[in-house]
Amino acid sequence: MRPTIARMLAAALCGFPLTLHTQAYPNKSVRIVAPFPAGGSADVIPRIIGEKLSLKWGQPVIVENRAGAAGNIGAEYVFKAEPDGYTLLSSPPPPLIINPNLYRNLPFDPAQFVPVGVMVAIPNVVLVNPTVPVNSIRELIDYAKANPDKLNYASQGSGTTSHLTGEMFKSMAGVRLTHIPYKGSAPALTDLLAGQVEMMFDNLGVSRQHVVSGKLKLLAVCSEKRIASLPDVPALAEILPGFEAVAWFGIVAPPKTPMPIAERISAAVAEVLKLSDVQKRLADLSAEAIGNTPAQMAAFMKKDAERWKGVIRSAGVKAD
Repeated sequence: MRPTIARMLAAALCGFPLTLHTQAYPNKSVRIVAPFPAGGSADVIPRIIGEKLSLKWGQPVIVENRAGAAGNIGAEYVFKAEPDGYTLLSSPPPPLIINPNLYRNLPFDPAQFVPVGVMVAIPNVVLVNPTVPVNSIRELIDYAKANPDKLNYASQGSGTTSHLTGEMFKSMAGVRLTHIPYKGSAPALTDLLAGQVEMMFDNLGVSRQHVVSGKLKLLAVCSEKRIASLPDVPALAEILPGFEAVAWFGIVAPPKTPMPIAERISAAVAEVLKLSDVQKRLADLSAEAIGNTPAQMAAFMKKDAERWKGVIRSAGVKAD
């Protein structure tokens, strides 16, 4: 009996520091790395959430942009960080589920990140500069077929959901468009507004203000159905059945981060998403609050990974 009791006591003592650490978390500032430039939804969303987490925890929550290489630079930084919950990655799909299908030798293994939770989902939309002589998706398809390769579409970068949505549109609509990759939403939108490119498949986050002001035309949403905030805007699936492209933004932690810490962060994020002022700010971005658990996020990512893997293969997409 004595060896058994000794092992039980040792196990209890080993778990004791982790329990104390989890209960005390966070007792210092938390860094959330956004792997894309400032100005886009990938930057705005974690700042909204981080601001409220800071108030809830009584500790600074700092959002830091580490952009480049389709999100891989920021993802690598977090991957190699201490697994203590004080350095987190807030990211859309590319570094987590898309880039493994585009890059042979990533400096990190996305599968080893510890899921925390998906914060929000925002439908991608079809945006065109007002100079393009179309006012509907059908007119856009007809115009693109009559003018192959004339229309340039901007994206947030090669391998982003913005890029892959464009490739899926080309395939399903049977049109030829020229892809122009940028380093994030902000510079792509800048050139779209200036007429340097004709169209973009962006998420309806920061771009919505330009639609409201009349600087851009919104032809369709890429969600499965029309969204409540834009009931008069058709879903692309109404014209191209089965078309769906939704950008989501989630939080993951470095490999080996203890699950109790991931669950603690996840629960805090879910609480923040229920705040009325947060919901209003998200509504202004046409963002749907998710706030799921680590286990739910893992299942969510697996399903979405299969969707984009199919698009990459069928369209023959390669990293630039």
